[in-house]
Amino acid sequence: MDWNYRSAEELSTALRAGEVTAVELTDAAIARIERDDKVINAICVPDFENARADARRADQARGRGEDGPLLGIPVTVKESYNMAGLPTTWGMPQYADFVPDEDAVQVSRLKAAGAVILGKTNVPETLRDIQSCNEIYGTTNNPWDHDRTSGGSSGGSAAALAAGFGALSIGSDLGGSLRTPAHFCGVYAHKPTLGLAPTRGMVAPPAPALPIDLDLAVVGPMARTARDLTLLLDIMAGPDPLTHGVAYNVALPPARHERLSDFRVLIIEDHPLIATGSAVRAGVNRVAEALVDGGARVERHSPLLPDLTEAATLYMQLMLSNAAASLPVDVYEQLRTQAAALSADDRSLDAARLRGMVLSHRDWVEANNRRELHRHGWRQLFTEFDAVVCPITPTPAFPHNHNGGLEDRHIDIDGVEYPYFDQIVLAGVATMPGLPATAIPTGPSPEGLPVGVQLIGPMFEDRTPLRLAELLEQRIGGFQAPN
Repeated sequence: MDWNYRSAEELSTALRAGEVTAVELTDAAIARIERDDKVINAICVPDFENARADARRADQARGRGEDGPLLGIPVTVKESYNMAGLPTTWGMPQYADFVPDEDAVQVSRLKAAGAVILGKTNVPETLRDIQSCNEIYGTTNNPWDHDRTSGGSSGGSAAALAAGFGALSIGSDLGGSLRTPAHFCGVYAHKPTLGLAPTRGMVAPPAPALPIDLDLAVVGPMARTARDLTLLLDIMAGPDPLTHGVAYNVALPPARHERLSDFRVLIIEDHPLIATGSAVRAGVNRVAEALVDGGARVERHSPLLPDLTEAATLYMQLMLSNAAASLPVDVYEQLRTQAAALSADDRSLDAARLRGMVLSHRDWVEANNRRELHRHGWRQLFTEFDAVVCPITPTPAFPHNHNGGLEDRHIDIDGVEYPYFDQIVLAGVATMPGLPATAIPTGPSPEGLPVGVQLIGPMFEDRTPLRLAELLEQRIGGFQAPN
């Protein structure tokens, strides 16, 4: 039997029933990686010897009557997480030999849950791209079309899942880095509520692994089924023991509803600053039709929706303010000069990014206060709706494009070019206010490429979009293996 495309839930059931061993699952996953990853390049740091040893230990533990939520399940980990004894480079050549001596908190949680870690998955340099390519490990190809990107920055993880390299993976998300690769590769991902899952040890080298509360950025689960996302989120969620003394499970409220017919859903098909391509628009509408068919209350407009243009500007300012904090002084001064030369009337996203990079603390506090007003607006909206359906990016996976700097590239949306980085404003709808968002596959584009959407939920009500994802999976289908 081919176990490589079974869900973690199915594998756990088979392991408990004695139908398969952890060693057999691990050997099957490794054999598949060795056969197929030469052309996909998802697993940039294999750790097969340790994986086999961990699988043997998992079988021994099960033989003693022990169990765990992931005992014996083969998984992968995004390269940006520290794993003791393995390189953490973030794709930066100057840190090709950087090897941390301690696991990230989420890697520790995977191991404590009994997972067998096959290795680490590829990323873009410094995690700052919508493609996964760097000078150390090369380019990750989309399993559906090797001439196209798998997405970024968790592109290696999404490609690994689509290719059958492990049942689960963990990634991170600031500019859609969990959701965009899931959308491009036809898998599931969940961006948790900001602060729900600790990020310690998911840090760029050579920085120390401190329990810092990141702004905007989160860590989260990736899988091939919605239920597996919930399984993995329950392992990842909960405070960092370094800051809270002991580790304990966070008590998330249950999903608002169990039946599709009880959900109230707002559909966002268009964004004022970027077009929605026809293939993605069709995916949004497939979900909308499934909701209507299932008896849900579906609306396409609401005066309660916070202003998406202002939200995108705030998102760019807050994100770039963080990104530029570590720039050399001379570069920062050049940016200040450029920002000062901007016209006061320039409200483009390029201008928002440039202003964000030189934001004073005074201006950051003002921007953060405006974010709080947006959060209050979302709280009001979620008294009338349970979830919002929204595109993740405007198009399915696009052809590899590594030409020039990120600021020089463009994205083609149905024949019209837009600035490359403007496409992340759709992911930013959930990121800027810190809301949970679940990426789900909706079926193929006319070209046969995966298309996904995100289900955005209320803060700390992660189980609501996750439950909606499960219900939609039953209606429209879920992950399909590449041909």
